[in-house]
Amino acid sequence: MIDPVAKFPSELDQLPDRDTEETAEWAASLDAVAKAAGPHRAAYLMRRTLQHAEGAGLALPKLLETDYVNTIPSSAEPVIDGDEEMERRITAWNRWNAAAMVTRGSKYGVGGHIATFASAAWLYETGFNHFFRGKEGDGSGDQLYIQGHASPGIYARAFLDGRLTEAHLDKFRQESAGDGLPSYPHPRRLPWLWEFPTVSMGLGPLSAIYQARFNRYLTNRNIKDVSNSHVWAFLGDGEMDEPESTAALALAAREGLDNLTFVINCNLQRLDGPVRANFKIVQELEAQFRGAGWNVVKSLWGGAWDELFQLDTTGALVRRLREVPDAQVQTYQTRDAAYIREDFFGKDPALVEMAKLLSDDKILECFHLSRGGHEPRKVYAAYKAALSHKGAPTVILAQTVKGFTLGEGFASKNANHQMKKLTNDEFKNMRDLLELPISDAQFVDGQVPYGHPGADSPEVRYLQERRAALGGPAPARRSHAIEALPAPADKSFAAFDKGSGSQSMATTMAFVRLMKDLIRDKTTGKRWVPIVPDEARTFGMESLFPSLGIYSPKGQTYEPVDRDQLMYYREAKDGQILNEGITEAGSMADFIAAASAYATHGEPMIPFYIFYSMFGWQRTADQMWQLGDQLGRGFLVGATAGRTTLTGEGLQHADGHSPVIAATNPAALSYDPAFAYEVAAIVKEGLRRMYGEAAPGEDRDVFYYLTVYNEPMPQPAKPAGIDEGIIKGLYRFNTAESAGVTVPGNAPRIQLLGSGTAIHWTLEAQKLLAEEWGVAADVWSATSWTELRRDALEADAALLRGEERTPFIRTALEGVDSPVLAVSDYMRQVPDQIAQWVEQDYSSLGADGFGLSDTREAARRHFGVDAQSIVVAALAQLAKRGEVPVTAVKEARERYGL
Repeated sequence: MIDPVAKFPSELDQLPDRDTEETAEWAASLDAVAKAAGPHRAAYLMRRTLQHAEGAGLALPKLLETDYVNTIPSSAEPVIDGDEEMERRITAWNRWNAAAMVTRGSKYGVGGHIATFASAAWLYETGFNHFFRGKEGDGSGDQLYIQGHASPGIYARAFLDGRLTEAHLDKFRQESAGDGLPSYPHPRRLPWLWEFPTVSMGLGPLSAIYQARFNRYLTNRNIKDVSNSHVWAFLGDGEMDEPESTAALALAAREGLDNLTFVINCNLQRLDGPVRANFKIVQELEAQFRGAGWNVVKSLWGGAWDELFQLDTTGALVRRLREVPDAQVQTYQTRDAAYIREDFFGKDPALVEMAKLLSDDKILECFHLSRGGHEPRKVYAAYKAALSHKGAPTVILAQTVKGFTLGEGFASKNANHQMKKLTNDEFKNMRDLLELPISDAQFVDGQVPYGHPGADSPEVRYLQERRAALGGPAPARRSHAIEALPAPADKSFAAFDKGSGSQSMATTMAFVRLMKDLIRDKTTGKRWVPIVPDEARTFGMESLFPSLGIYSPKGQTYEPVDRDQLMYYREAKDGQILNEGITEAGSMADFIAAASAYATHGEPMIPFYIFYSMFGWQRTADQMWQLGDQLGRGFLVGATAGRTTLTGEGLQHADGHSPVIAATNPAALSYDPAFAYEVAAIVKEGLRRMYGEAAPGEDRDVFYYLTVYNEPMPQPAKPAGIDEGIIKGLYRFNTAESAGVTVPGNAPRIQLLGSGTAIHWTLEAQKLLAEEWGVAADVWSATSWTELRRDALEADAALLRGEERTPFIRTALEGVDSPVLAVSDYMRQVPDQIAQWVEQDYSSLGADGFGLSDTREAARRHFGVDAQSIVVAALAQLAKRGEVPVTAVKEARERYGL
């Protein structure tokens, strides 16, 4: 009798065995099979047993990999509900026009990609003909994340459908005239067609997951029932190397997002060569997705392989397919039958015998042409399986040939991603292969023609009928005619106008208090979407937990440890807060989905995402660009902002540059408010502009970035008549006289411009300058250096057009004949944005360099931005003008120990 202890790993000894004799019998049976039929047969039986157990619902670890074959055998494929020959002709036209568009554009040097759509054509066409729901039916339709390099194929279909003309196609990648087609899916450039930007690799899959999750959020919160919407994300196998591509796989499985399907075009190639030259990317992806809890459907081989699999009575073919590395599969694509016979079949005696039964034509058909992603029946079966699977998201791994149908010069060549055109002879060969009725005479002046069967042709009628049955054109973006949201009660904003008296309050807390009031609004309160990456307690938001609830599709299945406390941790299926854990990228993906819900679902939502300012733009600036492209609206809040306010956290936590990065984004309106009433005024204006009654010609497709601070300070009352200055970026907070400091009537004067927390150092410097140096200083609050700069740039552009316009910064400082010193808790580059438009003598102070751990006072002294440093800089500026003695500068340095 076999000793089970000797046959199993020692860790299994910890598991109770009720029947050691039965266990030993199972082990002995496996040994016997391995001895009699070989280890491959034993492994096969084990895999089938585990698959059977999984199907029976037994609690066993899942297989991470299956054989390198199709998940759905030919015998189980459903019949396509449509005219397959008609769909073949439609796809042929689209293949042709996609290649023609890029080739015609290549003479202008604008580039384009041909090979990607050539490999993925059936993945899209099958979906458009049978699965993708449009926006003219019930609900919101499906959300399609199109692989960016496949955009020519989507334009070609829109051309066949009558949504684009030849003139449009000839403006591919030529947008400056205003009627061109963007290179990739860019909603800001083509807002009636594209919904989701995807070409920044990895952001498409990440956003698709959070879009599917946000759809559930809308449904569970009873904002809108979008349970019939399905999210389809089309991705490349090379793209899956981006960490963002797989960062949220576990979230999608954990929350059971069966409203989500990834379609990964596994053409085994990335930009420079094979994705996994010495390995198998399909198997790697299968293991990764299965391990994360996804349903995996593989569509690898076309129907021509059925005969080979039927001949594979020993499993030698399946084993060989599993062991051949991807780069060698690519080589087979370009070699003759003799090479394949020797290199592929010649490795195993059983395969040598199989090859004797196959003609050269059959071998070439299988290895050159027959892939699961190129056959509509295989793709249709995979899509049906994805939609019918419940309880988990599905990934379809579809194997294709990059450059398929484009000719031997393209297919599977390492350089085909950079190949932008076909010759006329190659087009004619392609025409013959696709059986298109395009004559040689149509190649006028050596230029490839576009092809169209006619607006009333059977192909176009069929295409339009299929789309009508599915709810209208796709992809399509709808800027719904939504009524402006009513403005919240003014008392929510006015509550900050009187200041905080002797009580100190950080602007972070002011923002949170404002949000609490706005979320209570009976009309718009439910539309707020608070997003936080596991730092709610840092920002003082824990009081929102019990009142709003933290969104969870499972609700709360446990008793929280702090249930007896007032601010306990409450999760709810209809919870309003999205607390994402430690993921800025995931939180930004949430924000994008919420910020564009007004178009995706016709439901304006108001997201605010609050984060450590250092970890927002620095980590996810690419997603902020994606947000701008997607025309998203909402409030980004960089909390614990500035380089010197976050004490003790050190170099990687000290933000001195996020406004610089924000300034590079044309859709971002960046503000650095100093006081609570400024925060309220900016939020009020943002709500009006993005969600309320916008002014004529005003761009509503913007988002706001506010930096707020964790340093408690007394909040002053709001001065009168400053609202315009708050929004435009600058207003005079006080003068030396109104501040109550005593200075001689003929005292030298300087203007101190401070933003954010720096305003408090300037106010202290104002007092020191008056009391110790007899200098009068006026203090200005610069709420937005960036908006001041943009206004000035627009004024410059207007002047070049012959229009008279004065930048607001000059208007604000008009009549000031004293020098200007700007101070910021950010690097000097932030306030220096306005330097060229300031007519007065201008200088600046900022926190340049890496941050450091210390007290706030020590950090500010280190960077030279504390009150005493401001005094020395102000005296130096006045000394240059001869308004104070030069010796005063040295004296001040020595007095303050600088």
